[in-house]
Amino acid sequence: MKNFRTHRAASLRASLLTAFALCLLTLNYGCPAPRPSPGTGSTAGVTASNLSGEIKVDGSSTVAPISEAMAEEFQAANSGVRITVGTSGTGGGFKKFAGKEIDVSDASRPIKTAEAEALTKAGIEFIEIPVAYDGLAVVVNSKNTWANCLTVAELKKVWDTGSTVSDWSQVRAGFPRQPIKLYGAGTDSGTFDYFTDAVNGKEGASRSDYTASEDDNTLVTGVAGDGNALGYFGFAYYEENKERLKLVQIDGGDGCVAPSVETVMDGSYQPLSRPLLIYVRKDAASRPEVQAFIRYFLGPEGRKLVSDVGYIPLPDRAYELALERFEKGVTGSMFTGGSQVGVKIEDLLAKEAAGDKSGN
Repeated sequence: MKNFRTHRAASLRASLLTAFALCLLTLNYGCPAPRPSPGTGSTAGVTASNLSGEIKVDGSSTVAPISEAMAEEFQAANSGVRITVGTSGTGGGFKKFAGKEIDVSDASRPIKTAEAEALTKAGIEFIEIPVAYDGLAVVVNSKNTWANCLTVAELKKVWDTGSTVSDWSQVRAGFPRQPIKLYGAGTDSGTFDYFTDAVNGKEGASRSDYTASEDDNTLVTGVAGDGNALGYFGFAYYEENKERLKLVQIDGGDGCVAPSVETVMDGSYQPLSRPLLIYVRKDAASRPEVQAFIRYFLGPEGRKLVSDVGYIPLPDRAYELALERFEKGVTGSMFTGGSQVGVKIEDLLAKEAAGDKSGN
């Protein structure tokens, strides 16, 4: 993903330099006016040349590649704006959010009730914005010849609280008698929360004797280097490293299904499909540079970047409703206390919009 972002930025810089040279050669005849910042509303008339300020983003390592790509492209057109993107995990991001250390919190699962209460206590209102879909990938080492498809029940047997599974032969009869080495998300990660809810039936319910990290690249390296490994992380990280890993299909009750753009969007990859979100502090959302950045995030160029970095865009209507939610400054969460397995973002947004229009 870093290579993609570097290539995009280099291409953009080359295009700008070419245009500038042509302008000089023609004594500025026909040169375009400065491009206005994305969106309308309170930043109407603010051009790319006079936007300035710093936007701090932190949180999910899964969502970070999306935010990094958005930040790089946005800054290329708005040189007065500086955007930093950190990766302290979804839970870590919400802690920084509560401390007013950041403006935007990346999250690979919806905010929990306790986290929302902590924000209320700190006097912070937030705007919740869905930005993409993702599937969780269950992976093994590329030399693994036996684990082609696992049922949710088998995953639960391995990962549930109190599990003593230590050998592949304990997962399924016929699997080899080889020690199993587990790699998975750290407890501050939204991936951990979503996986444990979807597989074990309760957020946070998991065995603890595994190699844990909020950094998905650490997990990729671990599984790729261990012949007996089993791990899980965001599908986009598998896509970036598929030459080094083997993807395991998941049987959620209707047969074996592999994660893909198609299976995540049509809902057939269950129960490991999930929404990705960003949370914006309402007070930060009043700043012109933040408004322009979020409008870029949800606009046509931003939607394309979601695909370019390996994630699954929401339907266009969902982005339109999410932008409407942001423009209206709607605070609070559409979810009920955290992860909701199998939920469709566009349905939640449409239901909320219909309720608002009816006055309910």
